[in-house]
Amino acid sequence: MRRPKFSPKFSPFLPVLCLSLLSAPAWAQADAPQPEPVAAEAAVAPEAAPEQILVVGQKPGPGLWKVSRGDHVMWVFGTYGPLPKNMEWRSQQVESKIAQSQELITEPGATLGMGFFRSLTALPFMIGFEDSPDGKVLSDLVPADTYQRWLALRKKYLEDDDSYERKRPQFAAGKLTDKATAAAGLSKRMDLTDKLVQIAKQNKVKVTSATVKMELDSPVAAIREFKKTPLEDVPCFTKTIERLETDLDALRARANAWSKGDIEAIRALDFSEQETACLNAVQNSKIMQERGLGGIDTRMRASWLGAAEKALAANKTTFAVLQIKHIIGKQAYLAELQAKGYVVEQPE
Repeated sequence: MRRPKFSPKFSPFLPVLCLSLLSAPAWAQADAPQPEPVAAEAAVAPEAAPEQILVVGQKPGPGLWKVSRGDHVMWVFGTYGPLPKNMEWRSQQVESKIAQSQELITEPGATLGMGFFRSLTALPFMIGFEDSPDGKVLSDLVPADTYQRWLALRKKYLEDDDSYERKRPQFAAGKLTDKATAAAGLSKRMDLTDKLVQIAKQNKVKVTSATVKMELDSPVAAIREFKKTPLEDVPCFTKTIERLETDLDALRARANAWSKGDIEAIRALDFSEQETACLNAVQNSKIMQERGLGGIDTRMRASWLGAAEKALAANKTTFAVLQIKHIIGKQAYLAELQAKGYVVEQPE
Protein backbone atom coordinates (compact mmCIF):
# COMPACT_ATOMS: atom_id res chain seq x y z
CA MET A 1 0.00 0.00 0.00
CA ARG A 2 1.33 3.41 -0.93
CA ARG A 3 2.25 5.54 2.07
CA PRO A 4 0.80 9.05 2.17
CA LYS A 5 3.14 12.01 2.06
CA PHE A 6 2.83 14.97 4.36
CA SER A 7 2.52 18.28 2.58
CA PRO A 8 3.23 21.73 4.09
CA LYS A 9 -0.45 22.11 4.91
CA PHE A 10 -0.77 18.78 6.70
CA SER A 11 2.63 18.12 8.26
CA PRO A 12 2.50 17.81 12.08
CA PHE A 13 5.35 20.29 12.46
CA LEU A 14 4.40 23.96 12.64
CA PRO A 15 7.33 25.55 10.78
CA VAL A 16 6.53 23.41 7.77
CA LEU A 17 2.83 23.91 8.31
CA CYS A 18 3.55 27.61 8.05
CA LEU A 19 4.97 27.08 4.58
CA SER A 20 1.36 27.21 3.48
CA LEU A 21 1.79 30.97 3.86
CA LEU A 22 3.61 30.80 0.55
CA SER A 23 0.29 30.22 -1.08
CA ALA A 24 -1.57 32.71 1.08
CA PRO A 25 -3.08 35.79 -0.56
CA ALA A 26 -0.63 38.45 -1.67
CA TRP A 27 -1.88 41.64 -0.05
CA ALA A 28 -1.68 44.96 -1.85
CA GLN A 29 -2.20 48.63 -1.16
CA ALA A 30 -5.77 49.65 -0.45
CA ASP A 31 -5.93 51.86 -3.55
CA ALA A 32 -5.53 48.98 -6.00
CA PRO A 33 -7.60 49.34 -9.22
CA GLN A 34 -11.23 48.31 -8.94
CA PRO A 35 -12.38 46.19 -11.93
CA GLU A 36 -15.96 46.53 -13.10
CA PRO A 37 -18.29 44.15 -11.21
CA VAL A 38 -20.04 41.41 -13.16
CA ALA A 39 -22.49 39.67 -10.85
CA ALA A 40 -23.87 40.16 -7.40
CA GLU A 41 -23.27 36.95 -5.49
CA ALA A 42 -20.94 37.10 -2.52
CA ALA A 43 -22.04 36.17 0.95
CA VAL A 44 -20.62 38.43 3.60
CA ALA A 45 -20.71 37.57 7.27
CA PRO A 46 -22.26 39.95 9.79
CA GLU A 47 -20.03 42.87 10.78
CA ALA A 48 -17.60 42.13 7.95
CA ALA A 49 -16.29 44.78 5.57
CA PRO A 50 -18.96 46.40 3.35
CA GLU A 51 -20.19 44.01 0.68
CA GLN A 52 -18.58 44.38 -2.73
CA ILE A 53 -19.76 42.57 -5.83
CA LEU A 54 -17.52 39.69 -6.85
CA VAL A 55 -17.10 37.95 -10.18
CA VAL A 56 -18.96 34.63 -10.09
CA GLY A 57 -19.87 31.94 -12.59
CA GLN A 58 -17.39 30.33 -14.97
CA LYS A 59 -14.21 32.38 -15.51
CA PRO A 60 -10.94 31.64 -17.35
CA GLY A 61 -8.50 33.66 -15.28
CA PRO A 62 -5.62 35.43 -17.02
CA GLY A 63 -4.16 34.47 -20.37
CA LEU A 64 -0.87 32.66 -20.75
CA TRP A 65 2.63 34.09 -20.64
CA LYS A 66 4.89 32.76 -23.39
CA VAL A 67 8.55 31.93 -22.75
CA SER A 68 10.55 30.80 -25.76
CA ARG A 69 13.98 30.12 -27.16
CA GLY A 70 14.04 29.29 -30.84
CA ASP A 71 11.10 27.01 -31.59
CA HIS A 72 10.83 25.69 -28.03
CA VAL A 73 7.97 27.26 -26.09
CA MET A 74 6.76 27.21 -22.49
CA TRP A 75 3.28 28.50 -21.66
CA VAL A 76 2.93 29.82 -18.11
CA PHE A 77 -0.37 30.10 -16.25
CA GLY A 78 -0.55 32.41 -13.23
CA THR A 79 -2.61 31.18 -10.27
CA TYR A 80 -4.05 33.30 -7.47
CA GLY A 81 -5.91 32.88 -4.21
CA PRO A 82 -8.24 33.44 -2.49
CA LEU A 83 -10.88 33.54 -5.22
CA PRO A 84 -14.65 34.21 -5.11
CA LYS A 85 -16.47 31.34 -3.40
CA ASN A 86 -18.96 30.90 -6.24
CA MET A 87 -16.51 31.14 -9.12
CA GLU A 88 -15.98 28.17 -11.41
CA TRP A 89 -12.72 28.07 -13.34
CA ARG A 90 -12.61 26.90 -16.95
CA SER A 91 -10.20 27.92 -19.71
CA GLN A 92 -10.33 26.26 -23.11
CA GLN A 93 -7.02 27.92 -23.99
CA VAL A 94 -5.32 26.34 -20.99
CA GLU A 95 -6.82 22.92 -21.68
CA SER A 96 -5.70 23.09 -25.31
CA LYS A 97 -2.13 24.15 -24.49
CA ILE A 98 -1.74 21.42 -21.88
CA ALA A 99 -2.97 18.79 -24.35
CA GLN A 100 -0.40 19.99 -26.90
CA SER A 101 2.48 19.92 -24.39
CA GLN A 102 5.01 17.21 -23.64
CA GLU A 103 5.38 18.22 -19.98
CA LEU A 104 3.61 20.15 -17.21
CA ILE A 105 5.62 21.77 -14.40
CA THR A 106 3.72 22.41 -11.17
CA GLU A 107 4.08 25.59 -9.16
CA PRO A 108 6.87 25.58 -6.55
CA GLY A 109 6.23 24.23 -3.07
CA ALA A 110 7.99 22.54 -0.15
CA THR A 111 7.38 19.35 1.82
CA LEU A 112 8.98 17.90 4.91
CA GLY A 113 10.09 14.30 4.48
CA MET A 114 9.97 12.37 7.73
CA GLY A 115 8.18 9.19 6.72
CA PHE A 116 4.60 8.24 7.49
CA PHE A 117 5.23 6.00 10.51
CA ARG A 118 7.84 8.33 12.00
CA SER A 119 5.31 11.12 11.69
CA LEU A 120 2.78 9.06 13.63
CA THR A 121 5.25 8.66 16.49
CA ALA A 122 5.51 12.45 16.69
CA LEU A 123 1.77 13.05 17.01
CA PRO A 124 1.51 12.59 20.83
CA PHE A 125 4.05 15.38 21.26
CA MET A 126 1.95 17.84 19.25
CA ILE A 127 -0.30 18.91 22.14
CA GLY A 128 0.25 22.60 22.75
CA PHE A 129 2.54 23.17 19.76
CA GLU A 130 0.36 26.10 18.62
CA ASP A 131 0.70 27.90 21.94
CA SER A 132 3.31 30.51 22.77
CA PRO A 133 6.25 29.29 24.89
CA ASP A 134 6.45 29.98 28.63
CA GLY A 135 2.70 30.50 28.96
CA LYS A 136 2.83 33.92 27.32
CA VAL A 137 -0.27 35.43 25.71
CA LEU A 138 -0.62 37.82 22.80
CA SER A 139 -0.78 40.89 25.02
CA ASP A 140 2.69 39.94 26.33
CA LEU A 141 4.17 39.64 22.85
CA VAL A 142 2.77 42.36 20.59
CA PRO A 143 2.74 46.17 20.91
CA ALA A 144 -0.17 47.57 22.95
CA ASP A 145 -1.73 49.49 20.04
CA THR A 146 -1.51 46.45 17.77
CA TYR A 147 -3.09 44.32 20.47
CA GLN A 148 -6.08 46.66 20.76
CA ARG A 149 -6.58 46.48 16.99
CA TRP A 150 -6.34 42.68 17.21
CA LEU A 151 -9.11 42.64 19.82
CA ALA A 152 -11.42 44.57 17.48
CA LEU A 153 -10.77 42.12 14.65
CA ARG A 154 -11.07 39.13 16.99
CA LYS A 155 -14.52 40.31 17.98
CA LYS A 156 -15.45 40.89 14.34
CA TYR A 157 -14.22 37.66 12.78
CA LEU A 158 -13.41 35.13 15.53
CA GLU A 159 -16.56 35.34 17.64
CA ASP A 160 -14.48 37.10 20.30
CA ASP A 161 -12.96 33.73 21.25
CA ASP A 162 -10.27 34.41 23.85
CA SER A 163 -8.65 31.00 23.35
CA TYR A 164 -6.64 32.61 20.55
CA GLU A 165 -4.85 34.72 23.15
CA ARG A 166 -2.61 31.76 23.98
CA LYS A 167 -1.61 31.13 20.37
CA ARG A 168 1.64 32.19 18.78
CA PRO A 169 1.16 35.49 16.89
CA GLN A 170 1.66 33.84 13.51
CA PHE A 171 -0.89 31.12 14.18
CA ALA A 172 -3.45 33.65 15.46
CA ALA A 173 -2.83 35.81 12.38
CA GLY A 174 -3.42 32.85 10.07
CA LYS A 175 -6.76 31.99 11.67
CA LEU A 176 -7.83 35.63 11.53
CA THR A 177 -6.92 35.82 7.83
CA ASP A 178 -8.93 32.69 7.02
CA LYS A 179 -12.05 34.02 8.74
CA ALA A 180 -11.75 37.55 7.33
CA THR A 181 -11.31 36.40 3.73
CA ALA A 182 -14.27 34.04 4.09
CA ALA A 183 -16.38 36.93 5.39
CA ALA A 184 -15.32 38.91 2.32
CA GLY A 185 -16.81 36.25 0.04
CA LEU A 186 -13.49 34.64 -0.82
CA SER A 187 -12.11 31.14 -0.46
CA LYS A 188 -8.65 29.55 -0.59
CA ARG A 189 -10.06 26.09 -1.22
CA MET A 190 -10.01 26.25 -5.02
CA ASP A 191 -6.81 24.42 -5.96
CA LEU A 192 -6.29 25.05 -9.66
CA THR A 193 -3.04 23.09 -9.68
CA ASP A 194 -4.95 19.87 -9.00
CA LYS A 195 -7.26 20.60 -11.93
CA LEU A 196 -4.34 21.37 -14.24
CA VAL A 197 -2.55 18.15 -13.26
CA GLN A 198 -5.75 16.21 -13.88
CA ILE A 199 -6.01 17.69 -17.39
CA ALA A 200 -2.37 16.74 -18.04
CA LYS A 201 -2.89 13.16 -16.91
CA GLN A 202 -6.01 12.83 -19.04
CA ASN A 203 -3.87 13.81 -22.04
CA LYS A 204 -0.93 11.59 -20.99
CA VAL A 205 1.31 14.61 -20.47
CA LYS A 206 4.33 14.15 -18.21
CA VAL A 207 3.93 15.96 -14.86
CA THR A 208 7.07 17.34 -13.18
CA SER A 209 6.86 18.51 -9.58
CA ALA A 210 8.84 21.61 -8.62
CA THR A 211 8.37 20.80 -4.94
CA VAL A 212 11.45 20.97 -2.71
CA LYS A 213 11.71 17.97 -0.39
CA MET A 214 13.37 18.72 2.94
CA GLU A 215 14.42 16.02 5.38
CA LEU A 216 14.00 16.06 9.15
CA ASP A 217 15.99 13.45 11.05
CA SER A 218 14.19 13.55 14.40
CA PRO A 219 10.64 14.95 14.29
CA VAL A 220 10.03 14.33 18.01
CA ALA A 221 13.16 16.25 19.04
CA ALA A 222 12.31 19.05 16.62
CA ILE A 223 8.76 19.38 17.97
CA ARG A 224 10.01 19.46 21.56
CA GLU A 225 12.51 22.17 20.69
CA PHE A 226 9.99 24.15 18.68
CA LYS A 227 7.52 24.22 21.56
CA LYS A 228 10.18 25.95 23.68
CA THR A 229 11.47 28.31 20.97
CA PRO A 230 9.95 31.75 20.29
CA LEU A 231 9.54 32.87 16.67
CA GLU A 232 10.20 36.36 15.35
CA ASP A 233 6.59 36.47 14.22
CA VAL A 234 5.38 39.81 15.61
CA PRO A 235 6.05 41.57 12.24
CA CYS A 236 3.88 38.93 10.53
CA PHE A 237 1.11 39.51 13.08
CA THR A 238 1.34 43.31 12.75
CA LYS A 239 1.35 43.28 8.93
CA THR A 240 -1.66 40.96 8.93
CA ILE A 241 -3.62 43.28 11.22
CA GLU A 242 -2.78 46.25 8.99
CA ARG A 243 -3.94 44.53 5.82
CA LEU A 244 -7.16 43.17 7.31
CA GLU A 245 -8.05 46.65 8.53
CA THR A 246 -7.50 48.35 5.18
CA ASP A 247 -7.18 45.92 2.32
CA LEU A 248 -10.23 43.65 2.05
CA ASP A 249 -11.78 45.76 -0.73
CA ALA A 250 -8.52 45.62 -2.67
CA LEU A 251 -8.33 41.88 -2.06
CA ARG A 252 -11.75 41.44 -3.64
CA ALA A 253 -10.74 43.71 -6.52
CA ARG A 254 -7.62 41.61 -7.04
CA ALA A 255 -9.66 38.41 -7.18
CA ASN A 256 -11.96 40.03 -9.74
CA ALA A 257 -9.01 41.17 -11.84
CA TRP A 258 -7.58 37.64 -11.90
CA SER A 259 -10.96 36.08 -12.67
CA LYS A 260 -11.51 38.38 -15.64
CA GLY A 261 -7.93 38.16 -16.89
CA ASP A 262 -7.40 41.91 -16.51
CA ILE A 263 -3.62 41.92 -16.91
CA GLU A 264 -3.18 45.68 -16.55
CA ALA A 265 -5.12 45.73 -13.29
CA ILE A 266 -3.16 42.74 -12.03
CA ARG A 267 0.15 44.34 -13.02
CA ALA A 268 -0.74 47.53 -11.12
CA LEU A 269 -1.22 45.61 -7.89
CA ASP A 270 1.46 46.11 -5.27
CA PHE A 271 2.22 42.82 -3.57
CA SER A 272 3.10 43.87 -0.03
CA GLU A 273 5.60 42.65 2.51
CA GLN A 274 3.08 40.75 4.63
CA GLU A 275 3.88 37.39 3.05
CA THR A 276 7.59 37.99 3.40
CA ALA A 277 7.27 38.86 7.07
CA CYS A 278 5.30 35.67 7.75
CA LEU A 279 7.65 33.45 5.76
CA ASN A 280 10.75 34.95 7.37
CA ALA A 281 9.35 34.19 10.83
CA VAL A 282 9.61 30.53 9.87
CA GLN A 283 12.60 30.18 7.58
CA ASN A 284 14.83 32.47 9.64
CA SER A 285 13.96 30.82 12.95
CA LYS A 286 16.72 29.20 14.99
CA ILE A 287 15.25 25.72 14.73
CA MET A 288 14.98 25.86 10.93
CA GLN A 289 18.47 27.28 10.50
CA GLU A 290 20.10 24.73 12.80
CA ARG A 291 18.51 21.87 10.87
CA GLY A 292 19.50 23.25 7.48
CA LEU A 293 15.91 24.01 6.53
CA GLY A 294 16.27 27.76 5.97
CA GLY A 295 16.14 29.60 2.65
CA ILE A 296 12.87 27.96 1.65
CA ASP A 297 11.89 30.61 -0.90
CA THR A 298 15.33 30.50 -2.54
CA ARG A 299 15.19 26.71 -2.80
CA MET A 300 11.73 26.74 -4.35
CA ARG A 301 12.74 29.40 -6.88
CA ALA A 302 15.81 27.40 -7.91
CA SER A 303 13.78 24.19 -8.19
CA TRP A 304 11.15 25.71 -10.49
CA LEU A 305 13.62 27.61 -12.67
CA GLY A 306 15.80 24.51 -13.01
CA ALA A 307 12.83 22.41 -14.08
CA ALA A 308 11.71 25.13 -16.51
CA GLU A 309 15.07 25.44 -18.25
CA LYS A 310 15.45 21.68 -18.50
CA ALA A 311 11.96 21.37 -20.01
CA LEU A 312 12.55 24.23 -22.45
CA ALA A 313 15.67 22.49 -23.72
CA ALA A 314 14.03 19.08 -24.06
CA ASN A 315 10.47 19.85 -25.24
CA LYS A 316 8.89 21.61 -28.17
CA THR A 317 6.05 22.68 -25.90
CA THR A 318 5.88 22.87 -22.11
CA PHE A 319 3.12 24.08 -19.78
CA ALA A 320 4.06 25.54 -16.39
CA VAL A 321 2.24 26.92 -13.37
CA LEU A 322 3.29 29.83 -11.12
CA GLN A 323 1.56 32.05 -8.62
CA ILE A 324 0.76 35.33 -10.33
CA LYS A 325 3.02 37.24 -7.93
CA HIS A 326 5.98 35.18 -9.17
CA ILE A 327 5.23 36.26 -12.73
CA ILE A 328 4.69 40.00 -12.42
CA GLY A 329 5.66 40.82 -8.83
CA LYS A 330 9.02 41.86 -7.45
CA GLN A 331 11.83 39.43 -8.27
CA ALA A 332 9.63 37.66 -10.82
CA TYR A 333 10.77 34.24 -11.95
CA LEU A 334 10.17 35.04 -15.61
CA ALA A 335 12.38 38.13 -15.37
CA GLU A 336 15.25 35.83 -14.46
CA LEU A 337 14.60 33.70 -17.53
CA GLN A 338 14.44 36.83 -19.67
CA ALA A 339 17.80 37.95 -18.28
CA LYS A 340 19.24 34.63 -19.47
CA GLY A 341 18.16 35.29 -23.04
CA TYR A 342 14.71 33.69 -23.18
CA VAL A 343 11.98 35.70 -24.90
CA VAL A 344 9.10 36.48 -22.52
CA GLU A 345 5.75 37.71 -23.84
CA GLN A 346 2.74 38.60 -21.70
CA PRO A 347 -0.87 37.80 -22.69
CA GLU A 348 -2.58 40.21 -25.03
